[in-house]
Amino acid sequence: MPAAEYDQASLPDLLPLYYRRLFPFSQYYRWLNYGGVTKNYFQNREFSFTLKDDIYLRYQSFSTQSELEKEMQKINPYKIDIGAVYSHRPNQHNTVKSGSFQALEKELVFDIDMTDYDDVRSCCSAADICPKCWTLMTIAIRILDRALRDDFGFHHRLWVYSGRRGVHCWVCDETARKLSVAARSAVAEYLSLVKGGEETVRKVTLTDPIHPFIRESLTVVERYFSPYALLGQDILGSKEATDKVLGLVPEDVRKELLVEFQTIKNPEKRWGRIETMAKNKLTTVKKGHYFDKEIMLQYCYPRLDVNVSKGVNHLLKSPFSVHPKTGRISVPIDLRELDQFDPFDVPTISLICEELDLPLVAGEEEEPEDTKENEKEAGERRKIRDYKRTSLAKYVKLFDQFLEEMARSRKGELLRKSDFQKDF
Repeated sequence: MPAAEYDQASLPDLLPLYYRRLFPFSQYYRWLNYGGVTKNYFQNREFSFTLKDDIYLRYQSFSTQSELEKEMQKINPYKIDIGAVYSHRPNQHNTVKSGSFQALEKELVFDIDMTDYDDVRSCCSAADICPKCWTLMTIAIRILDRALRDDFGFHHRLWVYSGRRGVHCWVCDETARKLSVAARSAVAEYLSLVKGGEETVRKVTLTDPIHPFIRESLTVVERYFSPYALLGQDILGSKEATDKVLGLVPEDVRKELLVEFQTIKNPEKRWGRIETMAKNKLTTVKKGHYFDKEIMLQYCYPRLDVNVSKGVNHLLKSPFSVHPKTGRISVPIDLRELDQFDPFDVPTISLICEELDLPLVAGEEEEPEDTKENEKEAGERRKIRDYKRTSLAKYVKLFDQFLEEMARSRKGELLRKSDFQKDF
């Protein structure tokens, strides 16, 4: 079904319906409660809500799922941000003795925004994205997810589309949630490679020997480089684009290539010459000439907002929040189908609310009126039935699978601990 046209002016009418019938509150609470890992874990979590006209509410907190649900249905936030788990309830932070209100834990998070790639993409700029430059997000997820899994041993990584022009990652392992600011900074620095602002010409510098992490990252970049950079972005097409690339190679090589490029016009053949000259240089000089690899990484390597990752008390947009400008839901990304993920296929709030109005199909008949005793369960059942009728269903299912995996892992950990104690 084609996406219903989203009109920003309709958001105040759509949000009440979304929060009443479609937002996956039970899964959301299950996620942030982490199996009741410690007393008050959920209660001490900070939520922040942005309301209409940019009214901003920080330090919101809730005792139960029901309390959170009622408040969100009452205020219908335009945006939801999630913060840290604090030493005290965030909504009581003003009553706590100065200095004792501390951020204790939070998921290790990453924020990758397409605007940070504006110097290396020619198809779009600022908040705009298209299928050509979205490849940069695919590359970023592949590189970072592999490193978080293999280099750091994190198992529970939730990748989420921001709803407009980027992606977020929530690393939910207990070890990740307990990391200090120094440890978070170390992870973020390890994963950062592109350094320097607009004035910096060479943003990637490789040294001998190339670190195994960078070698692994290069295997990902090499897979996408030709279709993305050479063909999609045409980085060796126009004179301006070519000069920019040649500004990243040694001067003697640049002069030689400028002569050769008078006759070689095909971008892939031009790139082949750059690679050959880098290889020749490496053979004769023996070290430090990886300018072909530096170019690939500068144009394709993930660009992290490291400040988001470093701070325990930093807020990040919540999964299943609605992006007010695009109307798109911030949904989990299935890494098994990463290359097929299309941000323009992500449902808008208009679409899923419209889908609720479609007639029920066979087997979906309305249930009879429930008695007062099981009203709460009936409400939950109705909500599940509602979102399953919309394009949101597959994303909630993906979130469910992520939660199941975490629950299995917690159960296994508890069993291991009890067996270990029995041995003593």
